Amino acid sequence: MQTSARNQFAGEVTELKHGAVNDEVTLRTQNGLEIVSIITHGSATSLGLAVGKKAFALVKASSVILMVDVTKNQVSARNCITGTVSAVTKGAVNSEVSISAGGAQIEAIITNESVDRLGLANGKAATAIFKASSVIIGVE
Repeated sequence: MQTSARNQFAGEVTELKHGAVNDEVTLRTQNGLEIVSIITHGSATSLGLAVGKKAFALVKASSVILMVDVTKNQVSARNCITGTVSAVTKGAVNSEVSISAGGAQIEAIITNESVDRLGLANGKAATAIFKASSVIIGVE
């Protein structure tokens, strides 16, 4: 599979909570990373999602927010993944920041101003945050 989404996580559905309109899907990757997604009940049904089913999650790098000195219980977003900055590539306005977390890579596109303000550099601890509604779920 090829997509333009920089963040692609393959794994297995470990939890599925059905709602009248939306379903909450928890996907665990091979690295043990848990990704939570909110999708419509109709989408979950048409994808045939069930606990144990193989699936993948996609998150655009522009949907990822980076923070430092934060814990998961301080933000409302369901996906808070703490790791270490492994690369910062600066452009004219924005930077691409790579976070290594438990064998996974998470890419974020943030402004150069934010990189400087947060002091993001190789080896610095940082947390990648994205809302469950920003996660697209797919199956092969």
